[in-house]
Amino acid sequence: MAAADRTKPAFADATALGEAVRHGAVSAAELMDASITAAGNDSFGALCHLDADMGRAAAAAFDKAIAADDPSARGAPFAGVPFLAKDLGNAARGLPVHAGSPAVAARVSPASEDSLLFKRFRDAGLVPFGVTTVGEFALSLTSQPAGGPPAKNPWNPEYSAGGSSGGAAAAVSSGIVALAHGTDAAGSIRVPAAGCGLVGLKPSRGMTSNAPEFSNHLMGIAGELALARSVRDIRAALVSVTGHTMGPYGDITLSGVPVKGLRVAMVDTVPTPLGEEQAEAVRTTASLLTDHGHTIVETDIAALDALSQRASSIGRTMLTVSLAGWLDALGIADSEVGALVATTAGEGRRLSATELLAADVDAASIAHGCWQLFSGVDLIVMPMLGGGAPKLGAMPTDHRDIDAHWSRMEEIAPRAILANIAGIPALSLPRGLDRDGMPLAVQLIGPIGADLLLLDVAQQIEAAAPWSYPHPLAGAPM
Repeated sequence: MAAADRTKPAFADATALGEAVRHGAVSAAELMDASITAAGNDSFGALCHLDADMGRAAAAAFDKAIAADDPSARGAPFAGVPFLAKDLGNAARGLPVHAGSPAVAARVSPASEDSLLFKRFRDAGLVPFGVTTVGEFALSLTSQPAGGPPAKNPWNPEYSAGGSSGGAAAAVSSGIVALAHGTDAAGSIRVPAAGCGLVGLKPSRGMTSNAPEFSNHLMGIAGELALARSVRDIRAALVSVTGHTMGPYGDITLSGVPVKGLRVAMVDTVPTPLGEEQAEAVRTTASLLTDHGHTIVETDIAALDALSQRASSIGRTMLTVSLAGWLDALGIADSEVGALVATTAGEGRRLSATELLAADVDAASIAHGCWQLFSGVDLIVMPMLGGGAPKLGAMPTDHRDIDAHWSRMEEIAPRAILANIAGIPALSLPRGLDRDGMPLAVQLIGPIGADLLLLDVAQQIEAAAPWSYPHPLAGAPM
């Protein structure tokens, strides 16, 4: 794996930009101008909507708060840092969310109020100014919206940026922003993060809020947070938005444990074909962790795969029913959407309430199975992707073969949906480059509530084997 040089002056992250604003080295307005310029020159299809006036006005207001020595502005971890919303999930005031669908765009206006999540993003100092590309109804692990350009991978535009948070990944990896909103119901934060060399966390169930609309609830399988260039940015984002989520679950308290002497299971196989470089990335990660005093232990891989297989079936049930309900609630006809979307919604409509209830009960059983899996293990290191980032067009949606589409998702991101169904945290972390110069990644998973543990271990890996990016970050000092 190729080494990355983090000492280059081009390296920066959202935390560093926020510190620069607080100390007067740069203004929020200057950062916003740099991001807007970068967005205007975007050649990777990262954005589907840009509101420069919104961004400039909000950045100017933040600078005034800093000048007035407003403690809330000065104490914000991401003081005045430009930010992008995803075209799916929790709403940001004034920004359209259309799920990559012209049919939704014709029916849904921008939100007049922030969701609780976006209120907390703003309280953390983030300044939204646009929306990132999503594939039609986020149905693929690539991001090719109906009627719009696909999100391309900034490491090589012949590859996809992944999905469904592919636009967010392209925006961060290409340097338009340091941090971007993402959602994850079947690997949709982690897959783009892995393909674009970023850090992406699917938080524990109930860790982040879907209030007050709960439009992305999906029976609890979806998690929302962000994609970033550094572990510390994801940690600061999580701490900023979690707690008192005002939702259907009791609050999960963020708490850390001493990150030493952990029991780490290394899983360097998957049920589908696995690239040797992906397997080797897991092995080198395990070796690095033993150097930090952790112990590699065995885990029941057969049980892990059995849980993952059940999770895949349950996820398909929940996602098809959700899509059907979404289209029907908006009165969207099959003729207004792509062939795969229409066929998937049709499958959802044919499922009965008793089948959906059975899937929900089985999901609870899978969560219990994961508790048992972690009874003798603190965390598991496994492949994030089966191979490298998918090529553009790897997951077309102009067909009706749902079985083939779902199988392709499993090949691209084996076991990814287990974390969603079980509610456990899952983190995608960069691990160098493959022989083609594309990012490698591993996935860390742990029991519910182990979010900070995963991030602490990730910081050990990051410090020992840092990474860099081919594109500088907009607004960062050179």
